Amino acid sequence: MRRPSFQSADARRKALGDFLRAQRERLTPAEAGLGSGGRRRTPGLRREEVAQIGGVSATWYTWIEQGREVSASATALARLAEALRLSAAERAYLFELAGKRDPEADEPAATVEPPVDLQTVVDMIGCPAYAMDRLGTARAWNKQAAHLFVGWLDKKPRKSQEGKHERNLLRYVFLEPAARKLIHGWEERASRVLAEFRADAGAHLTDDAVKAMIEELRAKSPLFARLWDAQAVLGREGGERTFDHPDDGFLRYRQIGFTLAARPDLKLVMLVPEA
Repeated sequence: MRRPSFQSADARRKALGDFLRAQRERLTPAEAGLGSGGRRRTPGLRREEVAQIGGVSATWYTWIEQGREVSASATALARLAEALRLSAAERAYLFELAGKRDPEADEPAATVEPPVDLQTVVDMIGCPAYAMDRLGTARAWNKQAAHLFVGWLDKKPRKSQEGKHERNLLRYVFLEPAARKLIHGWEERASRVLAEFRADAGAHLTDDAVKAMIEELRAKSPLFARLWDAQAVLGREGGERTFDHPDDGFLRYRQIGFTLAARPDLKLVMLVPEA
């Protein structure tokens, strides 16, 4: 296994510091159980307050936010997660960035699945369905999904910066004009898509392919740049999805997502029609 470079380790520490700072600044003293404490010049909690609530040294916490090379135990990270009131997805992202295992995480079940052709499985699903990798690139989809996602799964894939043809959800949502017309409540949905991607890609932010895509989207989409800096993290919880289809009009679905036992690097997404 290739060991991470110093550059990638530095980038991971910086990402961890940026994430903690964003979570600290969004949390009010009242939410943290500290009371209002009068007017403040900056939003959110002070570093010293986070350290106090989390039972850690203020200097140690400051160094982590600054991206310094300090040791962070799983126990200390768990206390920070509690102090910052992190959601399950945010907590998982924190431990991914820190390269530690959450002591409260469930042990993965040991399963052995027979090899299966992914496209064949997706074709058997009677509603729009597709499978994506951790970059958000579609690896398999059925004809219903191709009909629904105008400008993404229904045409020849676009070329990425590296010159490779691909069908990437993030590039579609943030760069393709057809997405703005198709996706009902486009900006809100784009925000959630990005927050879900961050949760999935937390352990891979220093990969060349991930960095290249983030840099490309930051340069080409002001909305992506603003949302990426906001450090939002969300799990893939599914829920209602609505579309304004050019041929079929207004459509409403219930999105359901699965992680494949035989391919944990892929997510299977199904869109079940709702009346």
